[in-house]
Amino acid sequence: MNRFNIIFCAIAFLVLVSNKKKAQTVSQTIRGTVVDKISQTPIPGAVIQVLNSNPLQVVSSDMNGDFKLTNVLVGKQSLRIAYLGYKEIFMQNLSLNAGKELVLNVNMEEDAMQMQEVEITAKVEKNKPLNDMSAVSTRAFSVEETQKFAAAANDPARMALAFAGVVAAGDGNNNISIRGNSPNGLLWRMEGVEIPNPNHFSNVGTSGGGISILSAQLLNNSDFSTGAFAAEYGNALSGVFDLKLRKGNNQKHEYTVQLGVLGLDLSTEGPFKKGYGGSYLINYRYSTLSVLGKIGVPLGNAITNFQDLSFNISLPTKKFGSFGVFGFGGISDQTAYAKKDSALWNEDSFYRADSKFYANTGAIGLTNTLLLKNQSYLKTALVYSGTQNGYKQDKLENDYTTFIRDYEQKFVQTKLTLSSVYTQKISAKSNIRTGIILNQLGYSLSLRDMTDTTVLIDKIKVEGNTQTAQAFFQWNYKLTKKLTTNLGLHYFQLFLNNSNSVEPRASLKYELTPKNNLSLGYGLHSQLQPIGVYFAKQNLTDDSYTTPNKNLGLSKAHHLVVGYDRVLNEFSHIKTELYYQHLYNIPISNDRTGTYSILNVMDGYNTEPLTNKGLGRNYGAELTYERFLHKNLYYLLSASLYDSKYKAANNKWYNTRFNTNFALTFTAGKEWVLSGGTKNRIIGFNIKSIYVGGFRYTPIDLQASIAAGEQKIDDTKTFAEQNPAYYRLDIRISLKRNYKHVTSTLALDIQNTTNRKNVGGQYFDSGTGEVKYWYQTPLLPLLSYRLEF
Repeated sequence: MNRFNIIFCAIAFLVLVSNKKKAQTVSQTIRGTVVDKISQTPIPGAVIQVLNSNPLQVVSSDMNGDFKLTNVLVGKQSLRIAYLGYKEIFMQNLSLNAGKELVLNVNMEEDAMQMQEVEITAKVEKNKPLNDMSAVSTRAFSVEETQKFAAAANDPARMALAFAGVVAAGDGNNNISIRGNSPNGLLWRMEGVEIPNPNHFSNVGTSGGGISILSAQLLNNSDFSTGAFAAEYGNALSGVFDLKLRKGNNQKHEYTVQLGVLGLDLSTEGPFKKGYGGSYLINYRYSTLSVLGKIGVPLGNAITNFQDLSFNISLPTKKFGSFGVFGFGGISDQTAYAKKDSALWNEDSFYRADSKFYANTGAIGLTNTLLLKNQSYLKTALVYSGTQNGYKQDKLENDYTTFIRDYEQKFVQTKLTLSSVYTQKISAKSNIRTGIILNQLGYSLSLRDMTDTTVLIDKIKVEGNTQTAQAFFQWNYKLTKKLTTNLGLHYFQLFLNNSNSVEPRASLKYELTPKNNLSLGYGLHSQLQPIGVYFAKQNLTDDSYTTPNKNLGLSKAHHLVVGYDRVLNEFSHIKTELYYQHLYNIPISNDRTGTYSILNVMDGYNTEPLTNKGLGRNYGAELTYERFLHKNLYYLLSASLYDSKYKAANNKWYNTRFNTNFALTFTAGKEWVLSGGTKNRIIGFNIKSIYVGGFRYTPIDLQASIAAGEQKIDDTKTFAEQNPAYYRLDIRISLKRNYKHVTSTLALDIQNTTNRKNVGGQYFDSGTGEVKYWYQTPLLPLLSYRLEF
């Protein structure tokens, strides 16, 4: 059965299950807590109203800020939250399902001009960052977006491809390049603390992998930043995912089961005991990608598996604040076996070796949030995390019986993090946030390679530990009703070689009119190198060695962003940003004729001598036109024009690998409610279309490769060539049914619907003496069925 027959059958199944059973009225509960956005103190007496309800449904929050609305019809619902002296909040098009209660955390912002009458002119708040200190290049994203966007696969990184300035580094992983930067410039945070790369099949020195470890079941609405970050963010050059975790339902036990081509996903949540506000939320997932191979998707010669566990536990107390325990862990591996057919070896050396790759990642943390009496709170976190990454390859000799190991690596890293952040609300116009972040880094790194010899040579071999320290201060002040400023300072130090960075940050937002906003942001940012780069070994003739990269400094970048946002109506807006990034102190080759720069690296540890003399520059313009879900329709059009260059050791400027020059993305979705007012059967159709310039590459020197019998690169044409433009169309078709206490969702995601052959790269085939191309993922159907109850 070919892939097109599978798609046809799946669509037919969707139609069949949408039978015309008698509609029934299905309702659910909406509840939550209303707090002050800055101080996080409860707001009693806030009025919460279900818009367009008949009869009117309205309640008030109690002394703890809690509220509860019962018997609300499932489907799309909108709320109005109001309290004297605070800005009115409209939460529009909330998805209310029969299978789970909707539990909300409502953060209200005090009106600095509360004595004046305020006219409500616009309700567009969905794109507003959760972090009030982030004024530019930052937007909030919802869990619903990670679940709804076509081909997002519940993955925040893949979801972010819909946003301006974000480009996929390849179909086979979720590495993303932001504004022409390398994917390793991205920072992942969870509950306010830096975490290791939370992706399966991830290599060292990168921020992505094959698929996210984090299930959408655990995530709450979060922030995504692409430049000029707020002062609390450090150790990042290109972007920040600031992930927030959802608390489990503390009044009712609920479950989610999802079965699909990518595996089995199980989730459970609920209270520990009646009357106690604590809760648990646990998610487990198991997958074997070999299923994809059985439906015709080319996965090569490897057996691929992964599984993960993640959780969030809430433990409030009366005297010592609220404690939380969170964590995630993922294990993934890929095993391949040699083919005893030398004809295949000429085409792809992958078939000549037994190999095993594994990547394991985990973190566990304890947090405490203590509300203080002076409209402030202290959040402290202690997190232990670690990664284990390895690969070994045994080459099959010509006799088909003997194997020789020609490569192996084993990288183990651990980190103990202590973070403490104090937030103080001084007045309706002013608030401050300050904190420290201390890291104890442990490492055991080994890399052995067989290059131009018959024995394995140590390229990296070291064990030890070091520390980093960060401190920050930021101040948000509303100078006038229209002008808001953010001033901050971040300090970062690596104790391994005492390299450090003092980083000023500043931004302002000016309301030209109630529907027009102008923003400006600046920041100096730094990032330490992938840890293994510091310990690259250079062997000397007397069997001794040196570590030439031990004293490498931090990579640094100045970010400058100017933005303009216009609200078109209560459900749509248009936004444009201009940006410039000046990168310096960048590690490049120590050879004055070399063209290597760490700005072009996708992953791994460079083992050659480097120096901090490199430069880079990225500049461009971005446009976003967005309609939030209104009348069951949403769309997002994002366009980027940019240029990304770097300066090498030979004093020449080159394109970076990621200089695609342009990116255009269109994401849209429509829902049809088949059951009228009861809203218990919904068909969804979502689409994502991506058109991006090709990545740059250094061409193969064909004549030199033929002479050597192996691939040789033409270094005189560093990143001078460009792959053909990349185009991909993804669609998602879904059917949601709301029964009395159960919600079911059947979905079909079709990636690369047109089956376009996007060039992934080129290689030299020693058997034919030709340069050939390899291609990225073909048409890929992913079917899933989900139950919430």
